[in-house]
Parts: sequence; structure tokens; C-alpha cells
Amino acid sequence: MSDSVLTFPDPSDESPRVVVVDPSSSQEERMAILEAVIFAAEEPPTLAQLAEGLGADEELLKADLDALQESYQAGARGIELRDVGGNYRLFTKPQHHEAVKAFIKSIQPRLKLSPAALETLAVVAYRQPVTLPEIQAIRGVVSAGGVIHTLLRHNLVATAGRKKVIGRPICYKTTSEFLTHFGLSDLSELPTLKEIEDLGRAELDEDIRLAEATGDGISDAESDVASENPASTEPGN
Repeated sequence: MSDSVLTFPDPSDESPRVVVVDPSSSQEERMAILEAVIFAAEEPPTLAQLAEGLGADEELLKADLDALQESYQAGARGIELRDVGGNYRLFTKPQHHEAVKAFIKSIQPRLKLSPAALETLAVVAYRQPVTLPEIQAIRGVVSAGGVIHTLLRHNLVATAGRKKVIGRPICYKTTSEFLTHFGLSDLSELPTLKEIEDLGRAELDEDIRLAEATGDGISDAESDVASENPASTEPGN
């Protein structure tokens, strides 16, 4: 692991914690430490993980995090600090999204989800925990196993046990990565199904325009649609 990447201890660990943040230090000093730690963290940390890892009081750090969030909003800064599903993460500000998007697209392909994948993801988000047969019934398709595996691979959904019915089908739910990907604090901020579908159509239209301009195919989008053929099955069902 790189020296610049941090992992956090389990807050339930009862081993003695090391005091890294001096409670008598100024708020500016603590904010600077929090900024550095959140930036370097391998995964977005929770308040409990920050308190445990830095040996500081949660109430004190919460006040510091709030102040750090306000400082990003008040200044001419390109990033902001958000609480996403209980995890703290740095994001680019909305007014800079177009510039960031253009740069990222110039150096690496973005995550592409077909309308079929977005529709399946919406079903999981709004009906979770939900089984594959239920997803297929709602969407009116013979099989959505391939799309589910695509969403699992991208860590946008995860298994959530098995439903206590005949056959005990696997249940699916959304993940913290889902919240992070869509910039949500929790599921109450979910957009409507129509908004998600409109987003899928807009992204697909953009892919088609890009493919026509460059002569490239859109195999990622096509593969998700193709994965819904009846040959796809879910292990264990």
C-alpha cells in the first residue's frame, strides 16, 4: 500500500486508541488534519472511524467537520466536503463538473450504464431488498441476471441474504458506492424513476454521438442489453 493511503480501525475494536489530535489544539489545526486524512483515506471514513483513528472526541470532530464544510463553501475553492451515507468524502463542486468531465473523458473511459442497467438499478434502489425474479417481473423481461452481475461487478448493488420463500432466491440492495456514485447522502434523496431513465437516455445518446464521431462502437452499452437474453441465469435460483 502507498504511504499516502490510509485505512481506519474498526470502531468496535477495544484496544487502547492512540491520541493523534490534541484536544487543546486550535480548530484550524484540527481541520487541517481532518482534510489531510480524508483526502488520503483509502475509503471515505465515518465520524466514528475518524474519532477512533485520531483518538479524538466525536462531538469535537463533528464540529470541526462542519466548520471544514463551511470553509469550502465560503471560499473560492474547487472542491467541497460532503457527508455521503455517513461517510465523509471530498467532491468537486458542481460548477466545475463540465471541466472535470472533459478532462476525465480525455484520459480514461467513464462508467457506462445502459438504459437496461439503469432501470434495473432503479428497481433495486426503490424496492430493496428485492430478488431477481421480482426485478424481472417489474421490468417485464425474461432474464436480468446478466445486468445484475454487471451492477455487482461495479459494486453498485450487493447481495442481501435470501428471501424466505420456495427456492430461497438471493436478495439485492444498493451499496454505499451507489450513494457515492450518484452523490446522495441517503436513499431519501433518490431521484424519481423517470429522472433516472432520462439520464440513461441522455448518456446513451451522448455515447452514440461520440461513437459516430470517432467511428468506435458502444460495446459496453450493447453488452448490458445483450446480457438480458434468456440464457442468463442466477446461480442458486
